[in-house]
Amino acid sequence: MNPADTPAANAPDATLFAARITPHRSMGRQAFRITMTLVCLASVISSLPFVLMGAWPVAGFFGLDLAALYIAFRINFRRAESFEEVWLSRVELLLRKVSHRGIWREWRFNPLWTRLEQTAHVESGVERLAFVSRGERVTVGDALSPHEKASLGTALRDALNEAKR
Repeated sequence: MNPADTPAANAPDATLFAARITPHRSMGRQAFRITMTLVCLASVISSLPFVLMGAWPVAGFFGLDLAALYIAFRINFRRAESFEEVWLSRVELLLRKVSHRGIWREWRFNPLWTRLEQTAHVESGVERLAFVSRGERVTVGDALSPHEKASLGTALRDALNEAKR
């Protein structure tokens, strides 16, 4: 017996597609610590000759650069906490977007009335994915690269077609 033919697989609330989309960050916590340590050492070594020559305010500017870099990295890591969730069954399509501050918005669509719209560019690939239903258009996968958006679009389109059967 095919698993797709079982009663549980054909139940209206059975999950056909589920994904959690998070922004990509190429630097982890350990790499951040190493980078900040190296930049701090470089700032101390670079400012030392200026301090010895009596131009001590230069060391403060090196410190400001270091503080600005640290703040930029902290903001970057904080923004990486945002995510999108997509869940699809035969009776409902749920899209939830959660910001880095924990503020969330949720959209619920009927899969029978929903289509996936792809906007693609010849050179860069898929630029935007959006669910369109009854005049409402909601983008999905904004944090993904064009290649990842194309892959997500294919999977979502297949799942929507399955829900409509």
